[in-house]
Amino acid sequence: MNVTKLINLKRYRLRELRPDTKHIAKHLPDTLHSQKLLRKQGVIHVFKDEATMNRVAETIMSQGTYIGMVRGHERWAFKFDEPVGHRSDRNGNRLPLYWGEMKIKGGKYHVIPRTRPSNK
Repeated sequence: MNVTKLINLKRYRLRELRPDTKHIAKHLPDTLHSQKLLRKQGVIHVFKDEATMNRVAETIMSQGTYIGMVRGHERWAFKFDEPVGHRSDRNGNRLPLYWGEMKIKGGKYHVIPRTRPSNK
């Protein structure tokens, strides 16, 4: 099977995945979970809102680029023309994020706003 057919098959299978709900709150602004991560790690990557997060997931499923297996997760990514979220640090600095990445493991996925796709 050629690479294009394999990637198209993988894209088709994305529709069969379920969201991994335990990761949603940490990638949304002003949730207890994201604020806890900010205090603990000093930095967070959050979407503008839940609607944006859902749009990113749908776009990655239909148009995303297959990155491969990275640190135990299958990954797909897509670069948007407008920021989909931001990276915030403890000092209140914000960096707009244009990339969305989908991490897949065990039939579940979650999306993350990123500065760039993960490296293999």
